[in-house]
Amino acid sequence: MRRSSFLLFSGIFVCALFLALSHCEEHRLPEEKLLVVTIATKDTDGFRRFLRSAKHFNYTVKILGRGQKWNGGDYMSAPGGGQKVRLLKAALEKMKNVDQIILFIDSYDVVFASSPKELLKKFQQAKHRVVFSSETLIWPDRHLEDKHPHVREGNRFLGSGGFIGYLPNIKEMVANWTGEDNESDQLFFTKIYIDPAKRKSINITLDSKCRLFQNLHGALDEVVLKFENGRVRARNVLYDTLPVIIHGNGPTKLQINYLGNYIPSAWTFETGCTVCLDDLYSLTALKESEYPLVMIGIFIQQPTPFVTVFFERLLKLQYPKNRLKLFIYNQEAHHGPQVSSFQQNHGSLYQDIKVMGPEEEMDATASRNLGFDLCRNDKDCDYFFSLNIEVVLKNENTLKILIEQNLPIVAPMITRAGRLWSNFWGALSGDGYYARSEDYVDIVQGQRVGVWNVPYVSSVYLVKASLLRSELKDYELFNSPILDPDMAYCHNVRNKGIFMYVTNMHTFGRILSTENYQTTHLHNDLWQIFENPVDWQDRYIHANYTHIMKDNLIETPCPDVYWFPIFSDVACNHIVEEMEHYGKWSGGANVDTRIQGGYENVPTIDIHMNQINFEKEWQKFLLEYIAPITEKMYPGYYTKCSTPLNFVVRYKPDEQPLLVPHHDASTFTINIALNSKDIDYQGGGCRFLRYDCSIQAPRKGWALMHPGRLTHYHEGLPTTAGVRYIAVSFVDP
Repeated sequence: MRRSSFLLFSGIFVCALFLALSHCEEHRLPEEKLLVVTIATKDTDGFRRFLRSAKHFNYTVKILGRGQKWNGGDYMSAPGGGQKVRLLKAALEKMKNVDQIILFIDSYDVVFASSPKELLKKFQQAKHRVVFSSETLIWPDRHLEDKHPHVREGNRFLGSGGFIGYLPNIKEMVANWTGEDNESDQLFFTKIYIDPAKRKSINITLDSKCRLFQNLHGALDEVVLKFENGRVRARNVLYDTLPVIIHGNGPTKLQINYLGNYIPSAWTFETGCTVCLDDLYSLTALKESEYPLVMIGIFIQQPTPFVTVFFERLLKLQYPKNRLKLFIYNQEAHHGPQVSSFQQNHGSLYQDIKVMGPEEEMDATASRNLGFDLCRNDKDCDYFFSLNIEVVLKNENTLKILIEQNLPIVAPMITRAGRLWSNFWGALSGDGYYARSEDYVDIVQGQRVGVWNVPYVSSVYLVKASLLRSELKDYELFNSPILDPDMAYCHNVRNKGIFMYVTNMHTFGRILSTENYQTTHLHNDLWQIFENPVDWQDRYIHANYTHIMKDNLIETPCPDVYWFPIFSDVACNHIVEEMEHYGKWSGGANVDTRIQGGYENVPTIDIHMNQINFEKEWQKFLLEYIAPITEKMYPGYYTKCSTPLNFVVRYKPDEQPLLVPHHDASTFTINIALNSKDIDYQGGGCRFLRYDCSIQAPRKGWALMHPGRLTHYHEGLPTTAGVRYIAVSFVDP
């Protein structure tokens, strides 16, 4: 009997549960009843982002106020927004369906994180006819704090940037609006909410735990990204909720921009970037004569290494030169000859070139304002490409890639070799300076690849000229009494609601360090092996050096003598020219006060590296590029490349044509040919007497490496014409 009763009770419970679920399913709010209403007097980057997220989830959106002048004030810093209520009230008066559900939200700083289905389900669970977003902070009248109803858990204060409700109730709520466009919508709705009779009549509640709406102002520490199954949500960790709508209200525009890089599925771990190929502007179908005209602004503001190389790379940029105009601003007299040489030799290739030198006495701020203005006032200019001289653009297609992204302002990500420094900031501190975003390191290191909305770009970026003629028509974009020009520019761009992007979808290049760059030598770039080692290698190390081991480029012309490429032609030329520029060659006598003991058994006419303050740099060169080959070719021998003597020798028929047989005071010796036989000189070479083996045709930039003592007694063969130069190191004496 008891068993039968239990089964009967269980059956009744299951049936009741089934009926309840069926009833809920039958009365689930249909998605077609939902209408999203928003105000957008003009199309902004934020508005377009809002529409993309709405389209992603198939929301139906009605836009009010398009093309109208915004009179609602700047209510980020002062109350305003009444124009929104006026437009909403007028629109609602035309709607008759009492079952219509209205979602009214801001759009410039809002993204959808989930579907209408989830939104309506959570609205239904709220069991009220109107649900407002909630906030932790009261605005705009803190004196009304005590009049707000207390909540068991969650936020107490109303946020007017988002609410959802049935049409009749919302109509009733806005029916009494008679305010001006610049009056506070927040205050209007707050007064309705804190009035117990009105709150009950309209049946209003707050989304206190942020199940539907997440306002970011005052809640930044509560919100984190949640990655799940190919989509991204914002999770409120304080209430453990997943809001459907994310609103960057008040001063949280940068945070919504950051979240918008991911939500709802702009970038996920499974798919990578899903929006990076949207709305591209393809150049492939265009004839070269139809390419957009780009003005490249080149800015030289401090002594900078490898300027000649910069201009060489500029020439290799894959873009029709007759569709380029150049504006070169050079503040450094030291770089005048390099700019002049480029202008004279290559200026005619471009549609136009304008150069301003230090004699113009124009500062960095004015020069950048002028660059923008030249493009702004040139009706043919389609883009301005701002390029600092310290930028190393390795990707020859950079300009094409940026144009095809079809974004208002976009920068190619560049970094400083071996460091996390880059040309963008992922976040800003409270006072507007650099702060590291959570994803900054992953972006810089290429763990996350995409196109990223960021608050700051510098050094190299592309700007649409149409933007300069509209939103950014203010001439003094780079001016500020407290900020540097780049920070001032980005600050002004952000204030206009314009998005700046950085792309790391390609490898573009790097940025040079200009620290400790001296201009006291003839070829100052030679001294950059510490500050800019990658660029130093590109410029001065032989192109085949990295293939030495793999392709077996090391030759053995004599026993235990190894011959391999080490220096580029440029390196050889610069070292020779630097020595001749210094000019204090030794006399070739046995007495030599430059060396320990003051006496040289086998003297040469030479200049020591330490005489031109190049000793540290040469030592670094030996450790980085010679030591690995030494350890490969002499197995078991490991060197720290200690050496008291590094020098350049000059051989001339009428000065010192040869060197008598001798041993070197070294464990091994490096001998690098700095110029070419039969072009710069005749004769010359090296003979190893023990093996009766000679190398009579040294190759420019190639090094001979051989033991110094005992076995490799050798002599320098006579130079019969011209001048021969070699760089010598006695390693590990």
